[in-house]
Amino acid sequence: MSRKPLVGYPANFLVAGRRCVMVGAGRIAARKLEALLEAGAEVVVVAPDAVETIRTWADTGRLTWIRRRFDAADLDGAWLAFTATADAAVNQAVFDAAEARRVWANSADDPANCSFTLMSVVRQGDIVVTIGTNGRSPALATFLKAHVGSEMGPEYERLLELLSEAREAIRSSGRSSEDADWRQAFDSGILDLVREGREEEARELLRSCL
Repeated sequence: MSRKPLVGYPANFLVAGRRCVMVGAGRIAARKLEALLEAGAEVVVVAPDAVETIRTWADTGRLTWIRRRFDAADLDGAWLAFTATADAAVNQAVFDAAEARRVWANSADDPANCSFTLMSVVRQGDIVVTIGTNGRSPALATFLKAHVGSEMGPEYERLLELLSEAREAIRSSGRSSEDADWRQAFDSGILDLVREGREEEARELLRSCL
């Protein structure tokens, strides 16, 4: 069976302060909206009815809820568009309106009406790991997300702080951080030192490797 190619170019959208429109207000919409709100997006929801979570966000001013069916003009001025409905005609209408306005569109479980797809995301502080399957198996992406999340504990966030400090020190000395042997530092057991709380030893190890 033929399928729309979904091999794309991974990116991190900076949505803070940008208008993002969600058509649909059910459980799946709420899950996607939570990530948009955490990223600081200006969220607009278009749907005749909504689950309690979305109603609460609207009542507390975290998002704007337009209580009716979708109209193409709802995407005027939008940066991203999402649909989370079980209505193929609505999905198509949102996609068509988005394409006409050069707005990126994503439709839940409907790759034919997407101009971008969403990844499963694991976060640990400023560390972000994304997992995708080119739309072939969201279930596998979710499984891998759980696996990676269980392996990546808070010690990785602290390691990132140490590595960032070392990088800034290298750059301040006039050297290029690209020339440093970061792999040697990783192979020398620095993560184990951080995990054990031996951060000064980890710093010394970094200095000796870099």
